[in-house]
Amino acid sequence: MNEIVNRVKESGLIAMDLADFKPNEELIGIDLADQLWQGLVLKEKDFRAWIKSNDWEAFASKAVYVYCSADAIVPTWAYMLVASKLQECGADYVIGTEKDLASKLLMDKINGLDVSDFQDGRIIIKGCADVHQPEVAMSELVRKLQPVAKSIMYGEPCSTVPVYKRPK
Repeated sequence: MNEIVNRVKESGLIAMDLADFKPNEELIGIDLADQLWQGLVLKEKDFRAWIKSNDWEAFASKAVYVYCSADAIVPTWAYMLVASKLQECGADYVIGTEKDLASKLLMDKINGLDVSDFQDGRIIIKGCADVHQPEVAMSELVRKLQPVAKSIMYGEPCSTVPVYKRPK
């Protein structure tokens, strides 16, 4: 009986999965609607008191998204005050939604990728990824890898779409 040979493994193809770049950390939200007076407006004096009394160290080294779930106009300086406190405690944050934060963290991981591991590689970026805006993340992978890759393909090893091939 013949041994089963994994021809994909022996081909030297490097399969990449966007799922490997998904954030592992818990995503924490700060809803500024909780600080609105009567659910309508932000009072500067009250907001500054909350900024001063809030335990910002609870967000140290955490992933935080800051948003307002109420249909209210929140002044820009309010987001800036929260951002300043999150910056001081070392939180990774965005002003936006949970999906915005997940996308930022994913992009940070892609941008931190050591491309030397992919020098002259034949890379396949897998097509099925459970990430927000996969086309943005995949395009960022192309931007990061194209300068070093021999070729970049999209899909699965058994069925790929050529994306880039280094000229000879």
